[in-house]
Amino acid sequence: MKEVNLIKETGATFTPKKLANFLAKRILSYIEIDQPLIVDPACGDGALLTSIGNQLDSQKRKYSILGYDTNFDYLITARKNLTENISSKFHLENEDFLEKTDIDLAQQALNFEENKGAKNNFADIIIANPPYVRTQILGAEKAQFLAKKYNLKGRVDLYYPFLIAMTSALKEGGLVGVITSNKFLVTKSGNSIRKFLFENFDILEVIDLGDTKLFDAAVLPAIFIGRKKKNASNRTAKFLKIYEENNEYTGNFINSVDVFDILNSKAQGYFSDGLKRYKKSSGIIKFTQTKENNWAMLSKSEANWVAQIENNSFETIGDSFKVRVGIKTTADKVFIRDSWDELNGNKPEDENLKELLSQENIKPWGFCKKKQLKVLYPYISENSLKKLVDVDQYPKTKKYLEAHSEILKGRKYVTNSGRKWFEIWVPQNPFLWKFPKLVFPDISAVPRFYFDNSGKIVNGNCYWIVATEQKDKDKLLLIQGISNSKLMTKYHDLVFSNKLYSGRRRYFSQYVQNYPLPNINSPESLDVIRLVKKINNTSDETKTKKLVHTLEVLVAKTFGVEPVFNLD
Repeated sequence: MKEVNLIKETGATFTPKKLANFLAKRILSYIEIDQPLIVDPACGDGALLTSIGNQLDSQKRKYSILGYDTNFDYLITARKNLTENISSKFHLENEDFLEKTDIDLAQQALNFEENKGAKNNFADIIIANPPYVRTQILGAEKAQFLAKKYNLKGRVDLYYPFLIAMTSALKEGGLVGVITSNKFLVTKSGNSIRKFLFENFDILEVIDLGDTKLFDAAVLPAIFIGRKKKNASNRTAKFLKIYEENNEYTGNFINSVDVFDILNSKAQGYFSDGLKRYKKSSGIIKFTQTKENNWAMLSKSEANWVAQIENNSFETIGDSFKVRVGIKTTADKVFIRDSWDELNGNKPEDENLKELLSQENIKPWGFCKKKQLKVLYPYISENSLKKLVDVDQYPKTKKYLEAHSEILKGRKYVTNSGRKWFEIWVPQNPFLWKFPKLVFPDISAVPRFYFDNSGKIVNGNCYWIVATEQKDKDKLLLIQGISNSKLMTKYHDLVFSNKLYSGRRRYFSQYVQNYPLPNINSPESLDVIRLVKKINNTSDETKTKKLVHTLEVLVAKTFGVEPVFNLD
């Protein structure tokens, strides 16, 4: 149990043998140097070093190995594995790679290599599966040290400073092959990592391992392989991605032994290993010179389809609307309930209890009434601005808040920001709730863009788009029809590539605001708006299903493409 807790706290994950073999093989397919020095900065049980050593032994090539890890017990296992399985010399250091200076690392390599003149950049190959953990979880002192040494800002994952340190240790022309979280490929927060890799490496290939669960990690993994190069000028690079297929495809499947059999296959498409089904695709990464440094991983046919959608679009959602996040109370157990009436005399005044839209009660074309949540919302609108209610005028509300004062006052960040201890952390502007809005969950297996015209408040597990002008109400309906379609779901998957486990998708604001839209005044768009109004006013599920089928046809016409009925 102690080791399990340590793994959770440090983000350490041991690399399965088949994955280690796969990565080592991919790296060695690009090697251009004899007798390489191979370094693993967080070697754990030595799986990666053992694998690459085995493969070089089979090629009768000379090499040497240098490994680092902060856990002494892991190094005992690594030393045993390397001794029993490789023929070349190796050296393991019980030290934190991130805390060493370049000169220290180079000197250790020089001492180990003896006759090899190592300078600050000493490694020929770095192979790694660094820890997956936020730097803040490591403790304030460690986080501050890493932030200062590696010039980090905000919340970053530990693999980012590892990437910086590994790049510094690599010789010019050296290879890096690293297993990381795949989040950096698509998220806004991953922009700095994409920019760093783009500027420091000839990017050879990226392999998105998606939700294949190849090893026990809390994140979805990816493999990055690059060659260090000054003034890198990347235009394209190879990619491969594989995700579990969740019964949306009804065609034929290629039989396979396991995921690694699929990865090593030259074929792409749909595979089955007898237990699970997968979709594998490959192609070229197209790097965009935009502020977000986006990496679009599309096959030729996918790229053509996306281009057709974008060429036939008039604007994006973000051109007309701001995509907002819902309220964040940071004390939901106090502020949000579906059973306020059970409090009897301790229930706050009804004026301060507002209906809440949350991911649990949103459907694509309706509102689920089974769970009617209400939030204690101590704000009113005055002159279009947010104003805190005077709780002295609401004795029941005041009594309720004081009964939970220990929890609420424990949120020091609220009072430190100059607000009252009973306030909501992110309350949004109450003036906006009365206007028509689209509400959609942050995480969902299918799009659920719900049109609300009842003034409900939106929970923080959702995003929302509000139309403050009557003329924009129809555009919200157009967005609802486009966003709930399978066509836009396909576009979302291709362009943002952010599926989670079990086929769930993230609907971040930076994704949705970049959804393409047709011209609202086109005949096709007007047809979509009329049909969406009809769907929103239909309660019969059979009729709704038929109307949604027609909607798919109309949405496709607005972009000049074929309808999407199956996400294949």
